[in-house]
Amino acid sequence: MKAVDLIKKVTKKIIRRHSKWAIAIYIGESPFKLSSPKNINNPILTAEDVSDIPADFVADPFMLYDNENWYMFFEVLNLLKNVGEIGLAISNDGLHWTYKQIVLHEPFHLSYPYVFKWQDDYYMIPESSQVNSVRLYKATSFPTQWSCIATLLDKHDFADSSIFQYNNLWWLFTVTSEDRNILRLYYSNQLMGSWIEHPKSPVIEGNKNIARPAGRVVVFNDKIIRYTQDCERIYGNQVRAFEITELTTTSYQEKEFRENPIIKASGSGWNKTGMHHIDPHQIDKNKWLACVDGKSSRLALATKFNNSTLIKSAD
Repeated sequence: MKAVDLIKKVTKKIIRRHSKWAIAIYIGESPFKLSSPKNINNPILTAEDVSDIPADFVADPFMLYDNENWYMFFEVLNLLKNVGEIGLAISNDGLHWTYKQIVLHEPFHLSYPYVFKWQDDYYMIPESSQVNSVRLYKATSFPTQWSCIATLLDKHDFADSSIFQYNNLWWLFTVTSEDRNILRLYYSNQLMGSWIEHPKSPVIEGNKNIARPAGRVVVFNDKIIRYTQDCERIYGNQVRAFEITELTTTSYQEKEFRENPIIKASGSGWNKTGMHHIDPHQIDKNKWLACVDGKSSRLALATKFNNSTLIKSAD
């Protein structure tokens, strides 16, 4: 068989739906009432803003405010390597952002860079489910240099791990299973101490509507708010919020908010077909600022060779 005939035999063209994620800023009076303001040209970050690697999309944004600047960390899908890397953007007002650079990459996929400050140091827990672990990174030179200093959990395909402090304990939500529909809860006396799975864990099992974390866990006014991706109909459809009404080392209770969904697809533009992430921050008594993401989908023509995508173009 001639080489050209062999290539034709193992190469095929398929039409598939391709999602383009982008990042936006929402504001509102509470972490349950947020929307796109008229004075912001959303989205504020897209793949086209990434200047140091070829990017397919940007998603999963988390922010920190420090030294009179906002710092945003997010997933950038490297188009050549087909793995997620962590990018950085900076703003002095939280509304207008400038892309800076990739600040973290590994041989495996990274996403969901849950960043937080504790005792004057900066930490990040990006998703690293490909290596079956929850890895803790610390900034050696904030915000551009990071080093893995500990493995908090291992031996599971943990995804979208979300950490917070409450009642002098550290708590961590994370999902497992191929469908990301088992929500587990762990706690620890110390950030880098022994993590114990809660006796009520998994707290959600087999429910794609409410299992997968969708951003930062917010603790304010004696309330604990967890956000969840609603992925029942399609992946990244909308975001819902739950108030955790009881949380001890032996008990767990939560209730859904009346305002759900908190954010959802708009039907047009950058977030036409879905939204699946939110990171709200209180900046005044009745004012909240949040980074969110959204997607627009279109049919694309993909050329496959030995199960690898060689060329992809919009129809």
